[in-house]
Amino acid sequence: MPRTKTVFVCDSCGAQSLQWQGQCDDCGGWNSLIEQRNSQTAAKRVVATKSPEIGPRRLDQISEEPERRIQIGLSELDRVLGGGLVPGSVTLIGGDPGIGKSTLLMQAASRLSDGVGVLYVTGEESLRQLSLRARRLEIHNAGVDVLAETLVEQVIATTINSRCGVVIIDSIQTMVSDALSSAAGTVSQVRESAGQLVRLAKQRHVAVILVGHVTKEGSIAGPRVLEHMVDTVLYFQSDAGSRLRLIRAVKNRFGAANEIGVFAMTGEGLREVPNPSAIFISRHAVAVPGSVVMVAREGTRPLLVEVQALVDDGQSGHIRRLSVGLEQNRLALLLAVAHRHGGVSMAGQDVFVNVVGGVRVGETAADLPALLAAVSSLCDQPIARDLVCFGEVGLAGEIRPVPFGEERLAEAVKHGFTKAIVPVANVPKRGIEGLEILGVERVSEAINAVS
Repeated sequence: MPRTKTVFVCDSCGAQSLQWQGQCDDCGGWNSLIEQRNSQTAAKRVVATKSPEIGPRRLDQISEEPERRIQIGLSELDRVLGGGLVPGSVTLIGGDPGIGKSTLLMQAASRLSDGVGVLYVTGEESLRQLSLRARRLEIHNAGVDVLAETLVEQVIATTINSRCGVVIIDSIQTMVSDALSSAAGTVSQVRESAGQLVRLAKQRHVAVILVGHVTKEGSIAGPRVLEHMVDTVLYFQSDAGSRLRLIRAVKNRFGAANEIGVFAMTGEGLREVPNPSAIFISRHAVAVPGSVVMVAREGTRPLLVEVQALVDDGQSGHIRRLSVGLEQNRLALLLAVAHRHGGVSMAGQDVFVNVVGGVRVGETAADLPALLAAVSSLCDQPIARDLVCFGEVGLAGEIRPVPFGEERLAEAVKHGFTKAIVPVANVPKRGIEGLEILGVERVSEAINAVS
């Protein structure tokens, strides 16, 4: 009989310990060690069947052929991936339950099957359920091979025999390996299954797409090492009740990180939104206080979004500072700068800031729009509908430049904006036709420009 060894594995980082302890020595997490039983003989058998390692090669002797891309046919998804799938790459996509991960990958598999062999492996559904989804999405003639299997060794053998170019695993948390005796979804099983699939991708030049479950905090479930093992990590995001779905690249070895693609959920599946700026800006019939349009930069794409603010008298003894789509601490900083260097005090006021459409803006270019929106709401003074702005606000009251200023302004002109308030350093030397640009150096100048 194979000997069974009991180990305790950290659910956060995957570190192992021979005995249980309250805190993980590697990552410092509390109560994260979980007991698992691993079969030693099974692990040895798998190691013995591995192919021999290839010897080292000199770097200057490796061919410099440009990487070949497999176009999926969904332009928004191709954009996020950096131009398509790279043979031999491993992509991990995570998102909340029911957000549309399986729907998106079924549509992608249908488009891919026109030019390359595709194997769709499901560990959560039956083949009949896959067929019903394909019919709902009006996918009738897709040459996609489907397999209901959870044993990763069997999946690898089927992939090699079918000679397919793309493998979709839905999901990695359902895969198990003969090398381990622990249950599916545990840290060791996820790590071992992912490791074998990564080796398959690199040795056979197969593009592998893994679906990952997420925790209640929104991060991909399982060991953090899973995100380090793969080449690309995508997050599928949406606000409750919204039809829009955002897919964001947080890691990409073959393209720009933080690139986003926008889809709309319909009865026939996910539909691409090639011009998301038209959705994220309201374009009110008349100018309203507390609304400012900014030009954000997501990956390589300039994106127009509307920043709204509401400033009202505090209704209780404790004033509130709340931001949705922007960093919470950044809002408190901006209000302090507005008071000290702009002469605008919001003490005793509740301040709420929101980015329309569920977009999360992490760059500092949102500082100036958020500050001006709050001042506009406080003074009940509308800002012109045809005005855009962006810029970083410093603690000394200066307006600092942001990257790609000219590209942002060009995107604003495309959507009919005629005025812009930007940092002085971002003002183009030659100007932009049809756009009146005001460069500002201090917070007080920007506030006076919209007052």
